[in-house]
Amino acid sequence: MNRTLVRAAEEQALLHEICRIVVAEGGYRHAWVAYARHDAAKSVEIKAQVGIERAYLDALRISWSDSERGRGAVGVAIRTGQPSIGRDLAHDPDLAPWREAALRRGIAAVSAFPLRVAGQVIGALGLAATEADAFDAAEAELLGELAEDLAFGIETLRARERHREAEAAIKRMAEQDPLTGLPNRWRLRMRLEDEIATAKAAHRPLALLMLGIDHFQEVNETLGYQQGDAMLSEIAARIVRVVGDAAKVARMGESEFAILIPNGDAGGASRTAQRILTAMFEPVTMGDIMLDAGGSIGIAVFPGHGAEADALIRRANVAMHQARQHGHGMALYTGGRDQECARRLALIGDLHRAIDGGELRLYCQPKVRFSDCEPCGVEALVRWEHPRLGLILPNEFIGLAEHSGLIAPLTDWVMQAAFRQSYVWREAGLRMPLAVNLSARDLRDPKLIERVRNLMATWGGEPEGVQFELTESALMQDPQGCLESMRRLKDIGIELFIDDFGTGYSSLAYLQKLPVDAIKIDQSFVHDMLSDTDSAVIVRSTIDLAHDLALEVVAEGVETRSSWDRLAAQGCDVAQGYVVSEPFPAETYTSWRAAMTSINDRR
Repeated sequence: MNRTLVRAAEEQALLHEICRIVVAEGGYRHAWVAYARHDAAKSVEIKAQVGIERAYLDALRISWSDSERGRGAVGVAIRTGQPSIGRDLAHDPDLAPWREAALRRGIAAVSAFPLRVAGQVIGALGLAATEADAFDAAEAELLGELAEDLAFGIETLRARERHREAEAAIKRMAEQDPLTGLPNRWRLRMRLEDEIATAKAAHRPLALLMLGIDHFQEVNETLGYQQGDAMLSEIAARIVRVVGDAAKVARMGESEFAILIPNGDAGGASRTAQRILTAMFEPVTMGDIMLDAGGSIGIAVFPGHGAEADALIRRANVAMHQARQHGHGMALYTGGRDQECARRLALIGDLHRAIDGGELRLYCQPKVRFSDCEPCGVEALVRWEHPRLGLILPNEFIGLAEHSGLIAPLTDWVMQAAFRQSYVWREAGLRMPLAVNLSARDLRDPKLIERVRNLMATWGGEPEGVQFELTESALMQDPQGCLESMRRLKDIGIELFIDDFGTGYSSLAYLQKLPVDAIKIDQSFVHDMLSDTDSAVIVRSTIDLAHDLALEVVAEGVETRSSWDRLAAQGCDVAQGYVVSEPFPAETYTSWRAAMTSINDRR
């Protein structure tokens, strides 16, 4: 019996083998195991029996309640949790309901021992003997130990099963999306690696489709996450119906799915993508609401687009974004964009080091008044002197800084450099306001005012020595939130400019409320105003509007004398652009100023 307990791998097999040993080796008439049911009748379920037919045991209608059918050995053992030993069939009155049938089968005495698992009696081991005095004290003690060992074996097997179930649940959680039941990103990657290895060995292709649901975030924001989840589940079901195998579909992100097509070439993948898009064409119905479930699909194929799982996933994702950008529904990877993404990621890492490593340079571009051509200010600009790539212009790295969390340290660097440069100019006897650009993130920074005050305390000077330029588009992202930061800057005495005016769709109501001193007309309008009637109207109207609101007007991108003359005739106040000067290193401003003064004097 000990060997059986040690080697048992499954509960039902253990129960049957113990019963067999009791009968075959112990010489008992029969043995059986019953588990307690927790139903109204408190009946028992026969789990195993040897030496007696199952029909006979079923006919006994044994219960573990305190009733006539519950006073037999098994019922008592389960109900009381104590052994019921040596019950004499011929003379025990409580066994009367079963006496006749038992005696016909040669049964003279019965015993039962409770099976206690995890502190609870779950059932009993029942034994029958052909002799009325079969169960003496020593035998009863030995059988009691056997029942305890059997209960321990049952508990051990159940613990193992719970452990196996827990491992299976953990495995499912690690590999399966809980919402849709589909494989997740990790499982897809593992499957893709295996399929690539198989495809390599067989010299055949495979395709990976990446599906992104269009405007999904709007569904979440408008209807809530519950409706969004319902929409995702429906779309997942539609994809599986098209593909025919859920194991080939994976949820890759909040609103992205991948579809693996073994032995699929570009043509077959495109046809599958079209079927999926067709299946998604029908709106998703949720109660009284019907939602469009449009999507964009990118396709990457092994081996043409990559021989590694990560490369195919990345390139299918790139193709998906290309399809979305061009509105084509689906797109086959064409290359180029992921290399650009890699370059951008590399630049983000390099920029972090450049800010602290002395690779940034402060440049400036002067502003002069139309009335007397005298310099009236300087815009602070930043250039990146990359040790390997050379000079990198702001239009390439400013956007990277805004999306990677580096805009705050970059702005800090520019402000530090600008205040320091302003100090150097004052020491040389030159007072010229230097304008620094702020992003929307800078305006939302609760420590912005503290940073500005600290710089003013460090480098001295008056508030008039620094100006801040705020792009119209940044202001319109959160006009109310920006308004508070602008008012606090004005309280310090700093002048504020709206940069790139005309591109951010600001309302006149907000323009009237914003505490600004000047607006800068975007260079795109200035550049086109001589050849485009609409641009000319915008420039003229902006100048008139600003003057009506007592604001100064700066024209950006003034590149020709003709543009200068037109702006001067319309009453524009300040010019900035190549007709005045290209941007140059800030430390050379004094020499430029001296040359400009000399030219003006000759005039």
